Amino acid sequence: MLYHFLLPFGKQFRILNVLTYISFRAVGAAVTALLLSFIVGPIILRALKRQSVHQVVREGTPESHAGKGTTPTMGGLIFLFAALGSVLLWGRFSLSRPYLLIAMFVTLWMGVIGLLDDYLKLQQKKRGERNRGLVERYKLAGQVIAGLALGWYLWQYPLSPNLPGASTTLPFFKYYLVTPLAGFAWLYVIWVTFILTGTSNAVNITDGLDGLAAGLSVIAIGTFAIFAYIIGRIDYTRFLLMFYLQDSGELTVFCLALVGALIGFLWFNTHPAQVFMGDTGALALGGALGAVAILLKSEFVLAFVGAVFVAEMMSVILQRYTFKFRRWRHGLEYAQTHRVFRRAPLHHHFEERGWKETQVVVRFWIIGILCAFFALSTLKLR
Repeated sequence: MLYHFLLPFGKQFRILNVLTYISFRAVGAAVTALLLSFIVGPIILRALKRQSVHQVVREGTPESHAGKGTTPTMGGLIFLFAALGSVLLWGRFSLSRPYLLIAMFVTLWMGVIGLLDDYLKLQQKKRGERNRGLVERYKLAGQVIAGLALGWYLWQYPLSPNLPGASTTLPFFKYYLVTPLAGFAWLYVIWVTFILTGTSNAVNITDGLDGLAAGLSVIAIGTFAIFAYIIGRIDYTRFLLMFYLQDSGELTVFCLALVGALIGFLWFNTHPAQVFMGDTGALALGGALGAVAILLKSEFVLAFVGAVFVAEMMSVILQRYTFKFRRWRHGLEYAQTHRVFRRAPLHHHFEERGWKETQVVVRFWIIGILCAFFALSTLKLR
């Protein structure tokens, strides 16, 4: 909004022309989001405590997590308010190339699904019922609807004039565009749905330790801020032999606003956590990360940037289906004593092996940073 309201006065006040620089507005968005997190954090935290909005401990978590049942949840509202408010303030919005609008809508949509899930879990807890939250198929349906809508829109209304909507790129290859065969462009819609749904669920599964999902999201989204800035500049893309996406650089503002908001949230979420993000924040973060990767046509890079999220998701899938197979083949007792991991998701496996919670979190952050460096190397290795 600052761009649209103040830039017309640039002729009278030249200092306002600094708003034309994405780098300036992106840094401004990050700082604003950080400060907003510090301001609204205590307010939301007090409100959650008054309403007794306590965390519902997931089934199958280690016994050491039992004490977390009194910690407030739905803390994702803190960074959602801070990040989206900051983007509204510093973003440059365009209806012809609505990168920001799409990213914000997907994030909000996923956040609402998570908020509904958290709310139902709390109501079920108060009634003494099993804490199932939103029925799994309904939650998945909401995610799939978002994916289908985004995929169809990008297919029918390409945001970049130089690339077809139903396409993506491959890392390590210069100017290599992947498009469905003629007559099968609808497969792109399925692809987008798979990426968006998978990413939101992967981040949600990773959210099991104090600061784990928030810290990894800072690393991943911060990495995509660099990609967004480069892909949105014709000179940088020409030098790095990449496709140029006009106006996609505005996603840098969105990404750094989220980074600033998440760093502020970590002030309250670091061990021992004062508040958890809940599904409200985890699904929204996954949706934001997936949407940015899709809009930048960098879905394959997402596998590198979010490798820890992928590993967490795969550990759950492998544990579940291996258990089902062994129970069918050898019986329940054998399946219970011959698991792939001591406990899933992966972070709980290492807790069972004797790692302290803080050790798991920081070591996973380090792995996330290494994955980010590898992803950034794809910019030049072509």
